[in-house]
Order: sequence, then structure tokens, then C-alpha cells
Amino acid sequence: QVQLVESGGGLVQAGGSLRLSCAASGRTFMRNVMGWFRQAPGKEREFVAAVRWSGLSIDYADSVKGRFTISRENAKNTVYLQMNSLKPEDTAVYYCAAKGTIYSATSRSQRDYDYWGQGTQVTVSS
Repeated sequence: QVQLVESGGGLVQAGGSLRLSCAASGRTFMRNVMGWFRQAPGKEREFVAAVRWSGLSIDYADSVKGRFTISRENAKNTVYLQMNSLKPEDTAVYYCAAKGTIYSATSRSQRDYDYWGQGTQVTVSS
């Protein structure tokens, strides 16, 4: 059974930092795109960042560019999201996702991702 399990969420003050982790099990994703999405209350789930299998091709939403960093550790089947300079508008449930197709390009569309975690809450207070 494939599982993606997020951790690292919590409550932080504006300007603070958090590091999210997503550990995959049940199959290897070392050749797959992995990404992060988020959903704020009353809003649609939106793309945050994605990284290709090699770690050399990365895409960020404009709203987080320069503040968030996505990285991966293939040996541990894990992807990370380092979030700095957090703002109240970053408050959301953050989801980890993985594409099922190997060696594919990054994507901002949720429909392109086949595996999802349950999410971890990030709350940024002003």
C-alpha cells in the first residue's frame, strides 16, 4: 500500500519558519515528480512547489518564490518543503503529492498527481 505521510506542520508567528517533510512508503518515488499543494479555508487547493526526480528541475508558485525551498532525498523516499518568512496568508493544510509516471516533467495541475498525503496544518499568526 502506497502512503505519503506529511509532518512538520504547526503554529508559527509571521516571519517565522517551518520545515515540512513527506515520507513515502510502499514504492519508490526516486524517479517521480513530487510536489506540495495547499488548501486554505474556503479556497481551492493550489500548487505550491514541485521537484523533478533528479532535483535539478524545480517549479514554485509565484506566491512562495524566494521564501520556500523544495528538496528531496531519494535514498529516504522523502521530499521536504522549507518555508521561511511565513505570512498569515500561508495558513493552509499542506499536502504532499507524487506523480505516478516516472521521468516526467513537473506540473502545477492536481490532476497530474496520482498519490496524495493526508495533509498537515500550517497556521501563521500575525
